[in-house]
Amino acid sequence: MIVVEDVYFTYPNSVEALKGVSLTIRNGEFVAIMGQNGAGKTTLVKHFNGLLKPTKGKVLVDEVETTKVSVATLSRNVGFVFQNPDHQLFSETVEDEIAFALRNFRFKESIIKRRVTWALNLLGLTQYRKTSPFMLSGGERKRVALASVLAWNPKILILDEPTIGQDYQQKEKLRQFILQMKTQKKTTIIVTHDVEFVAECSPRVLLMQNGRIIADGEARKILTEPEILRQASIVPPQVAQIFLQLADLEIPRNVIDVYEAREKLLNMLERRGK
Repeated sequence: MIVVEDVYFTYPNSVEALKGVSLTIRNGEFVAIMGQNGAGKTTLVKHFNGLLKPTKGKVLVDEVETTKVSVATLSRNVGFVFQNPDHQLFSETVEDEIAFALRNFRFKESIIKRRVTWALNLLGLTQYRKTSPFMLSGGERKRVALASVLAWNPKILILDEPTIGQDYQQKEKLRQFILQMKTQKKTTIIVTHDVEFVAECSPRVLLMQNGRIIADGEARKILTEPEILRQASIVPPQVAQIFLQLADLEIPRNVIDVYEAREKLLNMLERRGK
């Protein structure tokens, strides 16, 4: 469980990035943090593994205050994938990159081999096993960074803009993996602008603006409230925009994914045909 209690954070340049943020993320929750650039999203999640320490207030991970333990200790259970993969890649091959943390955490070599192979297969990187990560495209490097974290199976996974540079197939693999994480009661937190991805995943959504949380609730509720989305500079998902326009036709306005949209529209046409 992650507990944030009245947290403020000010950078050395005097920019106040967080202003009294309080929230609780329970074990096994899938949470999407959304908002415009500079809203404080990445600053907030960097507090969850101790990369940043509160200027005021406190953050607890599994009842341990982050200021009381090292980043290395927290990282064993809190995996963080940066928005820019080049901030965490350094090994000569993709295989070595994925294995590095496993060796650092003193996994047995037999387990390392198995986990590396699993991560390569999961993210479609097998053909790049012996390739330098820096020879890959931006999207591929992002998948290497993700694989290097997934390999050690952290209890809490934080993904900063995970869908940038990924095609639809890779986004769908990521969605399925996150849903699998949820069934395993693992906590997943994503920072994202990808409203369509969020709509398809239906997580709990936190909307941030100017260092504060301005909305917190189910994706279906938050992503169908145009006014609150406007405050956070978020455009509703395309399906939600359509159903908001069709509200006068006696169909629900809180529809955000295409599969439910199809079902609702077919039901409406069937009723009208009778």
